[in-house]
Amino acid sequence: MSSMYGVPLAERMRPAKLDDVVGQQHLVESGKIIHEIIAKKQPVSLILWGPPGSGKTTLARIIATETDAEFIELSAVTAGKADVVKVIEHAKQNQRLAQRTILFVDEIHRFNKSQQDAFLPHVEDGTIVLIGATTENPSFEIINPLLSRSRVLVLEPLSKDNIVSILKRVAKRDSLSPKRLPAKSIDLLAELAAGDARIALGNLELALQLTEGPLNAEVIKTAAQKKLPGYDKKGDAHYNVISAFIKSMRGSDPNATLYYLARMLQAGEDPKFIARRMVIFASEDVGIAASPALNLAVATFQAVERIGMPECQYNLFHCATVLAKCDKSRVVTDAMMAAQTAAKEHPDAAVPLHLRNAPTKLMKDLGYNKDYKWDAGFKHSQGFLPDELSDLQLF
Repeated sequence: MSSMYGVPLAERMRPAKLDDVVGQQHLVESGKIIHEIIAKKQPVSLILWGPPGSGKTTLARIIATETDAEFIELSAVTAGKADVVKVIEHAKQNQRLAQRTILFVDEIHRFNKSQQDAFLPHVEDGTIVLIGATTENPSFEIINPLLSRSRVLVLEPLSKDNIVSILKRVAKRDSLSPKRLPAKSIDLLAELAAGDARIALGNLELALQLTEGPLNAEVIKTAAQKKLPGYDKKGDAHYNVISAFIKSMRGSDPNATLYYLARMLQAGEDPKFIARRMVIFASEDVGIAASPALNLAVATFQAVERIGMPECQYNLFHCATVLAKCDKSRVVTDAMMAAQTAAKEHPDAAVPLHLRNAPTKLMKDLGYNKDYKWDAGFKHSQGFLPDELSDLQLF
C-alpha cells in the first residue's frame, strides 16, 4: 500500500480536523481545552505528554490548521541550535506580517536545559507558540520557566476500541472486505498495538504486503514480529536491560555494567532516565559504604541535563564505572524500609513531652521540653522515641 502512494498508511490516515480525532475526548470534546483553543482561534503554548501513537503530533497539526497558524516541526533528536535560530528568524518575519507561527518540537525532553532556555524569550514575546510533545514526565524533563508559560495536557493511551475504530476506517476507505480483513483480525491488530495507533496501522500495512489473501492471525503475527524493534523503550527489553544494568552495578561487575549502558544508549534510551537510576542506586545500594557516590551521581545527572548527547556519555560511563567498582551497603535502604513499617504501624504515637517545644509557662509546667538541653550530641535520659517504640532498632 505505501509503495503505491509513497506515504506510510499511518501518515495517510492522520486526521486533518478535530471531528475526526479518535480518543482523547477529555481534550477535544466541546468545552474541553483543545476544542476551545480552536473555537476561539487563540493557540497557546502547550506541552503534550502522552505515550507513543496517542495523537500528539496530530493534535498539534490540527491546532495550527484550525487557528490559521503556520506549522513548523522540529525533532529534538536531530535538530540543533542552527535549526532553532532559523525557525525563530522565520517566525519573526511571520510576526511582522501578522501571521502566527506554531513551532512543534517532538520529543522536547531530549533538549537540554540551555536549549530549552532558548525558547523562553520568543514564547514570552509571542514570536512563536510552542507545542512540545513528550513521552516523559514534564516535571522532570522540562525546565520550570517553560512549564510555567505552557499548559501541560496529558494524553491517554488509545483504548482497544479506539484502535478498532481507526482500523475500520482504513477498511472502509480502502475497500477491504470482511473476507480480506476479518473482524477477528482487526481485533488482533488492536490487541497487539498496546494503545499505539501507529503500530496498529504499520502492522496492517505490512500484513497487506505479505499476502494477497485473507489477513489471518498467522499473517498478522508475522507482520507484528517483523515490526518489533530489538529494544523497545516501552517494552520488555527496556526493563530487562535496565534491570541487568542495575544488577551488574550491584554485583560490582564493571564489564557487564558498561556493556548494558552502551546497549541502552545505542538503542536511543534517554540518558536522563539512566542518570536518574544511578542517583537512586547511589543511595539504595552504595549508601554509607561510599557516601560521596551520591554527589557524583547527582553531578552526573546535572551534566547530562546541561550537556546532552553525545558528549554526556563520558559522564554516564564515568559514574557507572565508579558505582560498579565501589563498596556496597544496604544499611540505609533496610533502615528506611524498617522505619516506614514502624511509621505505618504506629502513625499516631505520641511525641514524648520532653521533646516538644514549650513556648508558654503552662506547657513547661506540664513537662514539655523537660530536662532537654540544646547541646551538641545531647542524649536525653528518656530517649527520643515514643514509649511504644522504645525498642526500635534500625541500625
